[in-house]
Formats: sequence, structure tokens, C-alpha cells
Amino acid sequence: MSRTERGAREIGVVIVDDDALVRVGLVMMMGGAPDIRVLAEAEDGGTVLDLVERHSPDVVLMDIRMPTVDGLTATERLRALEDPPEVLVLTTFDADEHVLRALRAGAAGFLLKDTPPAEIVESVRQVSRGMSVLSPAVTRRLVDRVGNSDHGARAGRARERLAALNGRELEVAVAVGEGRSNADIASRLFLSVPTVKTHVSSILTKLGLNNRVQVALLVHDAQLLDGG
Repeated sequence: MSRTERGAREIGVVIVDDDALVRVGLVMMMGGAPDIRVLAEAEDGGTVLDLVERHSPDVVLMDIRMPTVDGLTATERLRALEDPPEVLVLTTFDADEHVLRALRAGAAGFLLKDTPPAEIVESVRQVSRGMSVLSPAVTRRLVDRVGNSDHGARAGRARERLAALNGRELEVAVAVGEGRSNADIASRLFLSVPTVKTHVSSILTKLGLNNRVQVALLVHDAQLLDGG
């Protein structure tokens, strides 16, 4: 069934995790939400493309560590599709670098596996609407733990990419990198919220990015944040 056939208010989800108990728990959580339907489950990332082609989910809940094809590789494959679903990564803090790579590949955000059920359900709703689920504090913690072996070269590449933005767009991008909401950005830069949304859309298009998390990572790479 396509996304259109399911209707605008129903969110289709595919769950990918090699732990059967985790899958059962997630199915139960999603089953309690009237606007969410679990379309399929998988225990390995190698079957995700086929499931997505068959079921056209809006969101894929993706574990990172799986035995055959890991969640990072599966996320990259999914986000390369012409009309990809949003990917919400399931992880623990000891997988920080993997999570960052998944976010760079286009994942909409991540959840810790011990996140309260109500927050997991609401996060699925948010990413289905094109929002990212990653708090500013967690963004900083994750990015700050990336290895610094190529930090100088990465900063140069990031600044070259950001040079495609005009002055106002760069200001908005830096504010996104600080984890600020559209309303906060509008207040700080004396803009309307719709204008901020327009700038964010332009930033994503010019930089070829999928979501605000990727903007935040690029700004951090360019060392444009305080202490960055």
C-alpha cells in the first residue's frame, strides 16, 4: 500500500532491529497509537530496501548494530532512494560515531532505546512531518565526540560548502547549528517565522542536505559555533 493510499493522517512504520524483544516492544508502542501502523519488521538491514519498496513506509525505525548489514549502511541505501522514508536511528551512547555517520547520511535523528514509549511514538510523528528529533545538548555531545584526525580538512570543506549561502542564510544556518527553533531564530534575527522557514528550505536546497541535523553538523564542522 502506498503512502497516499494509507491516507494523509496515518503514518506507516517499518521496524528494523536484530533483537526480537525490542521489536515486540516497539510494535506494542506503535500499536497503541491510532495514527501509526507498523507495516513490517526486519531483523537485519539487508532486507530493508525490499520492505520499503513493498510497503512505502513514512518512517523506518533503524537499529545501528546488526550482524549482516548494519543500520548505517542500510540508512545510506535508503536515503539514496528517489523518494526515501525518514529514518529514525535506535542506539545507545556508546555508538556515538556511528550515529553521527547515520545523521550525515540523512537520518532524521536518533532515539536511545530506553526512551519513554510516549516520546518514541511522538518522535515517529515528528520525523514523519519532516522534523528532526535531536536535542541541542545531545547534538553537541555527539558532534564533540567525533575523532579529530581530519578536523582541519573537514572545516575547510564545510566552509567551502557554506560559501554557497548568502549572509542571512548563513546567520540562520548558524542558529540552526545552535539548536534553536524557528521561533527563536525569528526573534533573534528580527524575522517572521515563515521567513525563517523559507531560509531553512533554501539552505537545505543549496547545500543538498535532507534536514536540520545535517545543517547543524556542517556548521559545527566549519567551526562557526562558540567554542567550535
